[in-house]
Amino acid sequence: MKRSILFLTLLLPLFSFAQNEQETYKKVSGEFEQYFNAAEYQKIFDLFSSQMKAALPIEKTTDFINGLHSQVGKIENMEFTRYENGTYASYKTTFEKGLFAVNISLDTDSKINGLFVKPFQERNLPTLERNKTKLILPFQGEWTVFWGGDTKELNYHVEHAAQKNAFDIMIMDASGKTYKTNGQTNEDYYAFGKELISPADAEVVLVVDGVKDNVPGELNPIYIPGNTVILKTVTNEYLFFAHFKQHSIVVKEGQKVKQGELLGLCGNSGNSSEAHLHFHIQNVEDMTKATGAKAYFEEIIVNGETKTDYSPVKGDKVKNK
Repeated sequence: MKRSILFLTLLLPLFSFAQNEQETYKKVSGEFEQYFNAAEYQKIFDLFSSQMKAALPIEKTTDFINGLHSQVGKIENMEFTRYENGTYASYKTTFEKGLFAVNISLDTDSKINGLFVKPFQERNLPTLERNKTKLILPFQGEWTVFWGGDTKELNYHVEHAAQKNAFDIMIMDASGKTYKTNGQTNEDYYAFGKELISPADAEVVLVVDGVKDNVPGELNPIYIPGNTVILKTVTNEYLFFAHFKQHSIVVKEGQKVKQGELLGLCGNSGNSSEAHLHFHIQNVEDMTKATGAKAYFEEIIVNGETKTDYSPVKGDKVKNK
């Protein structure tokens, strides 16, 4: 579930402000929103300081705005939240496709000399390092961890706050293939249609079940997780499952499920090129605000050996004991 974030390097002024939005920032942020939504690249460029113009000529500015538009759509609302590090104003910004922080700094001439866009993080959210709830693996039989671990080499998810401890898990045969014949259809993949189960007693807090499965090799970036289930444990851990098969989810929001109970079938929906399970734990329900936590499973078989309180890594073949 890759998701890239566009940003411009900050050029920070060396002064600070009180935590009330200054009129100059209100004016410039309003103009930025207006010009961004209208794709008026030259007018955005005209808001820049000479330093920013040198660092980002009009061609690069145009590429940046086009890229951001394609990722997140137009701005629906910008709300000033605070000055960060006494150097730039941070705006909680609702785009058509997500919630982000847009950070702007101005020089003494009220020109933009710093602009940064990143996922919005609420302050004072609960922290969660790992699960307290005892978990089983969310499937039966032996599956292989394709992405998992704490480094970029083992797990590309580490660069994304909510997904930093995520797993992508699939079924492989003895030769390392994930499909039976030529991999041209979803049904050819070993994982497609396999049952996914609840790792713990929990409450279903989110279900998305109408996203079509992709043709293998193609991606759907419109709704990145595809068909989704989020479970909330009694210790307030949010278990996030992505890429279910379309119309296969059998649980409903508000339903209480038991450990081992069927949730739905593995699919290839969302930002997925082949049938697999994406699973991670996060500290709050909203993925745009969440921070990921490391998932440990109570007692599982890893590469033929029993392990307790274990968090799998890339290449591990895992199954429930």
